[in-house]
Amino acid sequence: MCGRYTSTRSPEDLTRLFQVTDWRPAETLAPSWNVAPTDEVYAVLERAGRDDGDEVRRQLRALRWGLVPSWAKDPKVGSRMINARVETVHEKPAYRRAFAKRRCLLPADGFYEWEQVKDEATGRTRKQPYFIHPSDEQVMAMAGLYEYWRNPDVKGDDDPEAWLTTCTILTTEATDEAGRVHPRMPLALSPDHYDAWLDPHHQDTDDLRALLTRPADGRLTTRPVSTAVNNVRNNGAHLLDAAG
Repeated sequence: MCGRYTSTRSPEDLTRLFQVTDWRPAETLAPSWNVAPTDEVYAVLERAGRDDGDEVRRQLRALRWGLVPSWAKDPKVGSRMINARVETVHEKPAYRRAFAKRRCLLPADGFYEWEQVKDEATGRTRKQPYFIHPSDEQVMAMAGLYEYWRNPDVKGDDDPEAWLTTCTILTTEATDEAGRVHPRMPLALSPDHYDAWLDPHHQDTDDLRALLTRPADGRLTTRPVSTAVNNVRNNGAHLLDAAG
């Protein structure tokens, strides 16, 4: 799974890297070295207008991490739906509609995973966090899905509180250095697949699944980091320092 990641690039950088044409300065997020479920996160997505001839716009949006299906009775279910397995995402009721129509990219610098380590002195098992990131320090474009949930307690559709927009990260079998730490990892797309993945008119399930291949070996680097990252209240670049 992917339960924490880092996202420190500015919206200006992200709009350039992903060729975004539409973003809202009011949704600017602070850099985070400890992104956790239910946090607001940057998502790159494409939206078309209501009419067939309307232009498709590539947007940078701030969405809440933890997908809430449109039919959910309680938005709290999102805290349990932070990841979707690539092997079954097109079949699961919670994800299949979003997989067909509402796909996004979630930019990250890297992500954290934990390895069970036995302390030889005490015999106890502890969790050692690792920071896993691209070897070339390029942005990770994690494949994601997004969904809209209508709050039934708010009457008007135009009220900002009427809609909750949430997202989830697709995961796959871990490769590279990540596989030594944890069997699953977020699935990152290569730039040549961005357009096809984001296109809301592209709804062929088989074609979309063909884009979701595991990343090539040798692209990821890992290092052990301080257990300070375990606490979601801790944040800052020091979390990426190698553990002594």
